[in-house]
Amino acid sequence: MNDDLRVVYQSNSRGDCADRSLVLTAAGIPHEIVHDAGSSAILVPADFSLRAGDEIRLYDAENPADATVPRPPSMIYQNALPGVVGYFATVCLVAGLAGRSAFGLDWRVAGRVDGVLIRDGEWWRTITAQTLHLDAVHLTGNLVFGLFFGWFAGRFAGSGIAWLTIVVAAALANLTNTLLLDPTHRAIGASSAVFAALGLMSGFVWRGRFMKQDRWVYRLGPIIGGLALLMFTGTGDANTDIGAHLLGFVYGFGGGVVLTRLQAHIRCNRRQQAAGLLVLALLTAAWSLALLRA
Repeated sequence: MNDDLRVVYQSNSRGDCADRSLVLTAAGIPHEIVHDAGSSAILVPADFSLRAGDEIRLYDAENPADATVPRPPSMIYQNALPGVVGYFATVCLVAGLAGRSAFGLDWRVAGRVDGVLIRDGEWWRTITAQTLHLDAVHLTGNLVFGLFFGWFAGRFAGSGIAWLTIVVAAALANLTNTLLLDPTHRAIGASSAVFAALGLMSGFVWRGRFMKQDRWVYRLGPIIGGLALLMFTGTGDANTDIGAHLLGFVYGFGGGVVLTRLQAHIRCNRRQQAAGLLVLALLTAAWSLALLRA
């Protein structure tokens, strides 16, 4: 290459220079790339400078800079461990007390969803029922899925706020399901909370637009995936309360959507701790009322 060289492109990115070098190579334009401290440049013989400049401008027009391509917001993961530990401890503690008929009371009767009594104002049953189970198999299933979905919900929204949202969403699901069914409806189990956690995950990821750079089909992935898991794990035999599962997912999804608007606030540790204490207060108050009435 002759000594009369002209700079036709310069960038701080070696990759950008390499891309344009390929363009010039394809056009049969002799050139070379030189690297300096923090900068790279493409040089061509003076006789080819105009043509090289045209080729590079054409390439740039057809390939806009990455900065013009919308990028998804970054996910900031939070500490999910306190929430899942609290869930495990609460469910196991209530299971142990109920199994021993602590204080001489039938905990399942005192805390279950009861269509007649909830209509009479015993709202706390929508919460206490979330901590009760029929047997070891029922308990184990809800523990496994609750820990799994609750872990991710806590990673997205933080332990305290995620579980406060889950408990409230599950309580609303139990209440709505009870009002829609016959007053003789009875139910226990953490399934509504488990699917509220799944719904929270789906709503948070979808509304948070963490996949907005993808095609619309992929952006619906969190919703489709959540519904698929709901269908796979939330339906079963005649004893499965499908209505509570579906409503838990719906209310949890709504909670996840709301939390995406509050992301700047829910990252505060003090708010997370306050929300966690509120969950404990709700559970304690609900069970205190249930046992006193029993």
